[in-house]
Amino acid sequence: MKILISADMEGATGVTWPGDVLPGTPQWERCRTLFTSDVNAAVLGFLDGGADEVLINEAHWSMRNLLLEELDERAQMLTGRHKTLSMVEGVQHGDVDAIAFVGYHTGAGTEGVLAHTYLANSITGVWLNGARASEGLLNAHVVAEYGVPVVLVTGDDLTCLDADGYAPEARKVAVKDYVSRYAAVCRTPARTAADIRAAATEATALAVRHEPVDGGPFTVELEFDAEHLSAAATVVPGVVSGGERRVAYTSETMYEGIRTFKAVTTIVSAAVEEQYG
Repeated sequence: MKILISADMEGATGVTWPGDVLPGTPQWERCRTLFTSDVNAAVLGFLDGGADEVLINEAHWSMRNLLLEELDERAQMLTGRHKTLSMVEGVQHGDVDAIAFVGYHTGAGTEGVLAHTYLANSITGVWLNGARASEGLLNAHVVAEYGVPVVLVTGDDLTCLDADGYAPEARKVAVKDYVSRYAAVCRTPARTAADIRAAATEATALAVRHEPVDGGPFTVELEFDAEHLSAAATVVPGVVSGGERRVAYTSETMYEGIRTFKAVTTIVSAAVEEQYG
């Protein structure tokens, strides 16, 4: 049994504001340990539950945040950027039985600690086939095409509610409770590690591959905080204007959909000016 962990940082224990997750800041250095503790707890839980192999895919920012030296020696970590499937890289090889979303968060334009979808500020909303879409929802549709179930989700309490929509059977662990985008009531790392480990142990029983899901076509709409960003996004083939500050595109598969999404966000990031966005 092989488990893939997609590890993001905004939903980690103790993380509540941008400095906690921006590489190079003192708070980021501190929070790397908390982030690693959450991920390691999931590793230990899956191994307790009978998993033979656990691969961690770094999914935050530079994708170089976790402390490899603090992880259980039985785990392996995929770190670094420019991966085919970005946050869920590794799911496409046919040897993964289940995936966990650790340290996840809610989507752009919604309530939640450090809520966003891919870009921290420029994207103000994402919709998938008309429904508000978080990174969790988008990634859940990607992994479903490979027959891989989402069995564990950790983050703030609103992230767990969001996950009820795309992974109802998955075990959920709230490591903090939302107060505002930059504030939360946080549990201690000792408590969250115990909770995550116990949930991962239970989640191992859900690690059963299913038939690949063909859920397409998928129409993705994005809304930006400035008009020039939507214009920049239409450089990507298939992406068309969808109204003021909006673009849209349709893909037959979510594999294609998430790759187009990544192309759009890359182009838009390059179009953001320092002072005016």
